[in-house]
Amino acid sequence: MKIKTISTTLLQIPFQTGGPTQALGGQVWSTMAILLVRVDTDDGFTGWGEGFGHAVAPATKATLDTFVAGHFIGRDPTDIVGLTGEMLQKLHIFGRNGSVSYALSAIDIALWDIAGKRAGRPIHQLLGGARRQEMPAYASMLRYGEPALVGDIAARAAAEGYAFVKLHEIDTPQVAAARDAVGPNVEIMCDTNCPWTPARAIEMAKAFQPYRLHWLEEPVWPPEDHAGLAAVRKTGMTLAAGENAAGPLDFQQMFDVKAIDIAQPSVTKIGGISEMRKVIALADAAGVLVVPHCAYFGPGYLASLHVAATLTREAPLERLYVELEASPFGAWLEAPDGKVRVPSSPGLGCDPDPAIVKRYRVRPDGVTG
Repeated sequence: MKIKTISTTLLQIPFQTGGPTQALGGQVWSTMAILLVRVDTDDGFTGWGEGFGHAVAPATKATLDTFVAGHFIGRDPTDIVGLTGEMLQKLHIFGRNGSVSYALSAIDIALWDIAGKRAGRPIHQLLGGARRQEMPAYASMLRYGEPALVGDIAARAAAEGYAFVKLHEIDTPQVAAARDAVGPNVEIMCDTNCPWTPARAIEMAKAFQPYRLHWLEEPVWPPEDHAGLAAVRKTGMTLAAGENAAGPLDFQQMFDVKAIDIAQPSVTKIGGISEMRKVIALADAAGVLVVPHCAYFGPGYLASLHVAATLTREAPLERLYVELEASPFGAWLEAPDGKVRVPSSPGLGCDPDPAIVKRYRVRPDGVTG
């Protein structure tokens, strides 16, 4: 059995959030980029993966098409952990956290999809079995800036059944508005995306304390300042981080200095399911809760769902709180009443809808469709 072909398709799907959102560069974010990666074997199996993501998805696609994919052609698709590990080392000179790692993550996910399909079992069974068939999701809001709008959207999520709501705000008025809007019984988290020095992060952690955050996420710049993160944690605030970590040993260093309460590996960034498993083992040994970073709507979301189903301790799964114009994976991307279901079909449990892929794919001339 050999890997025969690897191909990529970039989707751009419009979405609605209920208000204008802030993206990088101050632009309005209104379309969801999804990089689908298809791996075919010479004995007729097809697997789907996803590489991170969003504004950088075209760069990941180019890296995969022009450089990474060729290293896998003709290789054995069954030794997933060994092959992914080999490629991470072989290609490390091009970056331990960036488009090469994202491309390798996509292929790893696709190989696990193939392994499940070949075995006739869902991926979670290959990982030791699901401990749950349903789990809570959290509504991961985008950044809005306007306190009234933050409160309105948080209240809407709570009314839809979400018991957990995550903000992406960086000041107290927005957090206060969300807490007032959802009341005392809905958990609020806040992902700040690495804006502050440790000293400023300590000040902000103290300022956020009246609003009873379930966790504060990535308050320190740069994200590899684990000692600075540990200093913020001494305020008593529950801290989460890890989507920007460069491999399992980066997580181990966070655990060694007691920087975080919650580890957030991203399956589309860190090296796929194979590397994700290593992070989970290290977190379990350190007594740190794992809550996967899962801000996407492709095979990476489904892979995160399978992984989360196997975790020792249940935690809510991230679900970006937006409404896609069309869903390439149907109802598996939905969270009715704030809950997500775990697929039971082989592999990831679902292939992308070809009609939706055709409608929203970005052609070489840059036109969608």
